[in-house]
Amino acid sequence: MVHYEGACHCGAVSFEFESETIDKGVRCNCSLCKRKGSIMSAFAMPPERLNIIAEEGTVACYQFGTQVAKHHFCKQCGIYTFHETRTMSGKLRVNLGCIDAINSTDLPFEVLNGTALALKVSS
Repeated sequence: MVHYEGACHCGAVSFEFESETIDKGVRCNCSLCKRKGSIMSAFAMPPERLNIIAEEGTVACYQFGTQVAKHHFCKQCGIYTFHETRTMSGKLRVNLGCIDAINSTDLPFEVLNGTALALKVSS
């Protein structure tokens, strides 16, 4: 297991977790994710595996559509740090761009079809 540490741009929100070596990521094509353009962890973890370090009131949450996914970001610098997934409620993915030990732009990634999930909401 590898110990990973990540943080937003200003450092007000940081996190740490352990996982197998991260050698790939995922992107989503939903209306929000395509705009933020981040590469997320390919795996989703239970909340108890992600140690979030932030003063109370520093982490904000944005929800839209079904209100199931919870996109968390730093209130000070606006960087998306992690989110609770829509398809695996209660599980978290992290923004790999927040982890200095990983060059997320060099990682291969799969595209999740979040657009198809959003279309199911309007049906």
